[in-house]
Amino acid sequence: MSNIDTMINLKTWAVVGATDNKEKFGYKIFKVLLDSGIDVYPINTGVTEILGRKCYPSLKDLPIKPEAVDIVVPPKVGEKIMHECAQIGIKNVWLQPGADAPQVIHVAEELGLNVVHHACVMVEMKKKEA
Repeated sequence: MSNIDTMINLKTWAVVGATDNKEKFGYKIFKVLLDSGIDVYPINTGVTEILGRKCYPSLKDLPIKPEAVDIVVPPKVGEKIMHECAQIGIKNVWLQPGADAPQVIHVAEELGLNVVHHACVMVEMKKKEA
């Protein structure tokens, strides 16, 4: 089973870079995961709530440890998130297109994380549901 297949079957996720702006991928990804029946937590320092779900400022602030984290932030922020995931024991990270810069992938792999990149979680979820 590929990393993609493994991850899209996980039941608890966080979306780093989730937003209440319906035009942005951070919103669309969060909504697709939520609509797929996944227990998903939005992470964004500047937003308090998305689609009725409390938004948290960081992964460390979550009430649970998610099984996977979807990253929808610029690469400079993504590198910090990789370290945060490793520190709190989150092993599965999905780097959305745009967040999947070579240095972020390198940091994730160095930290021993399972990383999916060059793939969009929305596309993979739709394939799963088809």
